[in-house]
Amino acid sequence: MKKCKNTFIIVLVFLLLAGCTQDEKQKNKNTSASKDLGAEPQKVINLPPPNESDYSQKMGSQNSEEFNLMNTGTTMTDAQLKTYLYNKFQTPKLWGEFLPGIMTSLNTANKYIALTFDACGGPNGSGYDSQLIYYLRQQNIPATLFINSRWIDSNYNTFMALSKIPLFEIENHGTQHRPLSMNGREAWGIKGTQNVNEITDEVLNNDRKIKRLIGRTPYFFRSGTAYYDETGIRVAKEIGEQPVNYNVLGDAGATFKKEQVRDALFKAAPGSIVLMHMNHPEGETFEGLKLAIPELKNRGFKFVRLADIQLK
Repeated sequence: MKKCKNTFIIVLVFLLLAGCTQDEKQKNKNTSASKDLGAEPQKVINLPPPNESDYSQKMGSQNSEEFNLMNTGTTMTDAQLKTYLYNKFQTPKLWGEFLPGIMTSLNTANKYIALTFDACGGPNGSGYDSQLIYYLRQQNIPATLFINSRWIDSNYNTFMALSKIPLFEIENHGTQHRPLSMNGREAWGIKGTQNVNEITDEVLNNDRKIKRLIGRTPYFFRSGTAYYDETGIRVAKEIGEQPVNYNVLGDAGATFKKEQVRDALFKAAPGSIVLMHMNHPEGETFEGLKLAIPELKNRGFKFVRLADIQLK
């Protein structure tokens, strides 16, 4: 009986130690996660949870505003805007990522690279690569973040914190992450918009959301999947946003292994725009970026936000 009792005590002590070890692992994990926004995480990440009534008041109705057409002083309701665009653009013939009117490189001959990161949102795309953002802050590397409306809804506090970091520029990655199409054309299995009304909503609703939350209208737009037809490009420009894609595919939707990410980045030239993702922490984008950055710096490259070059 005494032997059984001693055995029981030994097992109990073992379980308690195992629990403490697990708690310590979780504590370390949480400590690491708290550093996700960089050098001063306590000052940035500890935002209060969003008050739903305040958030709703900030957002308001997505279809209640008048639209100022290209800052000309001409104002119209959303319905009038859609009718105007419908009458103006109707017969697209092209479809792709690199059509006329899409910016794919910086207007510079200097050794500047623009790192751009998409946050796509939705059931399989609302993650957050905190290690990547932490690394960019540690290395003082500016970047342009294309944020989808659904990602904002899933990561409200993080989005607001990111918007307050001067290194990062917040831009528009659409409302439902749809390709901009007049006829529902698909790209990478995602069905595109089907008419001018849907194109307008895809661009304008997230444009307004970002403006309400951070106080600035986006300058640039990237569609879901980066595919457009001519009408999608023109509508985005009428709304006041420049469509932007890339000339260096950095991580192929966060599917590249770290060596592939590194090798892709090594192909960058003066004025390159690199497309990567910040919403798949399970991928190897961060690891590949970390391999490439020191060598790119050794080659004399500097990193810029899109607005640093294009809006001068």
